[in-house]
Amino acid sequence: MSRRTVAIAADHAGFELKTALVDDLNDAGYSVLDLGTNSTESVDYPEFADRLARALESGAAPRGVLVCG
Repeated sequence: MSRRTVAIAADHAGFELKTALVDDLNDAGYSVLDLGTNSTESVDYPEFADRLARALESGAAPRGVLVCG
């Protein structure tokens, strides 16, 4: 794990903002662990919140961003 890694996840309503944030984080030199979702198709946000929490808990990333509608 790099100290400059950021885990990021979103539900379908947050997909477009997540995509923009991933680009901005990459441009700023961060390594991004993108945990989904990968479209605007309807999903349940708890699945992606859980993915993010597990990534933080396991040490896969020291920080994270969750974008939900």
